[in-house]
Amino acid sequence: MSITGPDRAWPRTDADDELRLQWEFLAFLRATALIKTTGLTPAQATETPLTTSPLMSVLGLVKHLTAVERYWLTRVAGGADEPMLWEPDDVHAEWRLGPADTLAAVTGAYRDEWALAERAMAGLRAGDPARADPDRTVRWTLTHVIQETARHVGHLDILREHLDGTTGE
Repeated sequence: MSITGPDRAWPRTDADDELRLQWEFLAFLRATALIKTTGLTPAQATETPLTTSPLMSVLGLVKHLTAVERYWLTRVAGGADEPMLWEPDDVHAEWRLGPADTLAAVTGAYRDEWALAERAMAGLRAGDPARADPDRTVRWTLTHVIQETARHVGHLDILREHLDGTTGE
């Protein structure tokens, strides 16, 4: 079985605006991550089948991606004073799931973070310094989040195929 989603579209191939192209690729990857959660049972969404990565579940990955966007896009690039979603003393905190971490809650928080990040970064250009770390550019920060998201979408591909045999692009 293969799954796709209506909200996912490849970026335009005639791109002439670097920053718009980066946002379009990130939107594609974000939608792909959410597609990987479609149709899972609560048990499947929280299953951690990889013995070498005992915290890696579909929901844990989406929580982690939310924390990545909060830190790099909302706080670092956008300069917003939003609370951290991970603990500096516990590098695995955002991977741990609690009773409130349902599929709807975790995917909803991920979607909410997109809007928060985009508002925080409004008006910035690719070459501008990140508002909270002027040693990094917006270009670098957004590219970092794109590569991090792409890497974890690959993990989601593997988990989903393991869980129920579902594959997709």
